[in-house]
Amino acid sequence: MILDVDIRHRQGGFALEARFQSDGRLTALFGPSGSGKTTIVNAVGGLVRPDHARIAVQGRVLVDTKTSIVVPKHWRRIGYVFQEGRLFPHLNVRHNLLFGRWFTPKIERKASFEHVVDLLGIGHLLDRRPSTLSGGEKQRVAIGRALLADPQLLLMDEPLASLDDARKAEIYPYLERLRDESGVPIVLVSHSVAEIARLATSVVVLSEGRVVTSGPATEVLRHTSFFAQGGLTEAGALIEAQVSKHDEAYDLTVLQARAGALSVPRLPHPIGTSLRVRLRARDIMLSLKAPEGLSALNVLPGLISSIDVGEGASVDVQLDCGGDPVVARVTRKSVEELGLKPGLAVHAIIKSIAFDPEALGVAGQDNI
Repeated sequence: MILDVDIRHRQGGFALEARFQSDGRLTALFGPSGSGKTTIVNAVGGLVRPDHARIAVQGRVLVDTKTSIVVPKHWRRIGYVFQEGRLFPHLNVRHNLLFGRWFTPKIERKASFEHVVDLLGIGHLLDRRPSTLSGGEKQRVAIGRALLADPQLLLMDEPLASLDDARKAEIYPYLERLRDESGVPIVLVSHSVAEIARLATSVVVLSEGRVVTSGPATEVLRHTSFFAQGGLTEAGALIEAQVSKHDEAYDLTVLQARAGALSVPRLPHPIGTSLRVRLRARDIMLSLKAPEGLSALNVLPGLISSIDVGEGASVDVQLDCGGDPVVARVTRKSVEELGLKPGLAVHAIIKSIAFDPEALGVAGQDNI
């Protein structure tokens, strides 16, 4: 088990009671402001001393208040990346990176400086000062500094929150490489469904200091009820697909998933690239028959596996499309009028334009 957390802590009027386990290479803590995300990572990192807790990272107990175990933060081997890079302004990038080495005895140093620099694509920045870097470049340097301390776990507290969309797009591929190639498990704090859909292998959903649900990203993200506060319109299924071909005539890329072929706006990835694709529940319509005369290019046949009935006018219809899970959010009236029920054959209709390039991430091995 990579991460085992059981915390009860009160801070002013806020009470945190959170318990979860994760074996994911990138575990996302998701929830609105004030839900307890940062308190949890601060407890893991040693910045907060919880009232009652047991915290273990890769089998090593860091906190157990029952047996009076509290490992000092400088002995925990935890890397921490904040919203701002917090680089030393008087040092260039090379010396900011090398500062991370001070936290690990020479005999225990395993991270290669050259490998970390290559992993994060910052070789051309080594002689520059932080004041000359973009927000995305600063964060990549901050991540590199944390990795060079040879951590057993990397905590990232909303590292993209201060970046605009262009800078986020710049740093996403490096975070994917970090997840897939660094060998260091990551805990990412985020309030963005798009962000965790692209990056997370496991998700913990928090609300008002409690764990709403936790588990593999593919399972958690397809239940829109878990994202009622702010993320409802972004939730949906995650599937894996490969780039099959590029349609130059129409500026489209064709992806092949178990569910079928998907046409999306042209992507820069070469043929054969494995991608994780987010199919938002709000972007999917259902039809009892194969549709004709529609502009939508993507029609996936499937069987209804379940219907999640909740409060309000809408429900989630869970589908099995050739082994890929797909979810459509439709009105309860549509369910009744179409006679939707488990086992019924339907067609899921998805507009090509509905595919958000931000949510089309590279899928590493065993990534989703």
